[in-house]
Amino acid sequence: MTAPVVSIAYHSGFGHTAVVAEAVRDGAADAGATVHLIKVDEITEADWELLDASDAIVFGSPTYMGTASGAFHTFAEATSKRWFTDAWMDKLAAGFTNSASKSGDKLHTLQFFQTLAAQHGMTWVNLGLKPGWNTSDASENDLNRLGFFSGAGAQTPNDLGPEGVHKADLATAEHLGRRVATVARTLTAGRAAA
Repeated sequence: MTAPVVSIAYHSGFGHTAVVAEAVRDGAADAGATVHLIKVDEITEADWELLDASDAIVFGSPTYMGTASGAFHTFAEATSKRWFTDAWMDKLAAGFTNSASKSGDKLHTLQFFQTLAAQHGMTWVNLGLKPGWNTSDASENDLNRLGFFSGAGAQTPNDLGPEGVHKADLATAEHLGRRVATVARTLTAGRAAA
């Protein structure tokens, strides 16, 4: 069986989101996927071709002012060339984001990614985890400690560098990568059988 191809299209303003993207990559690779990291603010024609050839695209951006970064929005608008030709129709999609606040309106960024994916006719892969850290005996080290269902949310204090991304959030991002790769493997095997 051919390994599924997962591309992670992300922007990172200060390095925090890049660390989360690497965790998603590690999880997907651990699940047997071929994985490409694509910085959307440095995207090349070869990168676009990688996205077009991918089974799944995971979107990632910091949450700035309640939504994805300007650089990610520029990338999203540039995907309209793919939209016109249905190039990403029926691919899988997922998403992750990081901000300094526990909530920080990260849900809005994840919903922006979901809408972008829906416009392309992609199928959204959610996090597939119950929320952690929501009982008196729970821990901030639980997977999905911030309680997002639609994607991976990470929180890093704004006075810390990329090394300050919470370890539980990185583990949650790895989980997302494994989940996307596993669903992609199932989908590609089903298409091959059909």
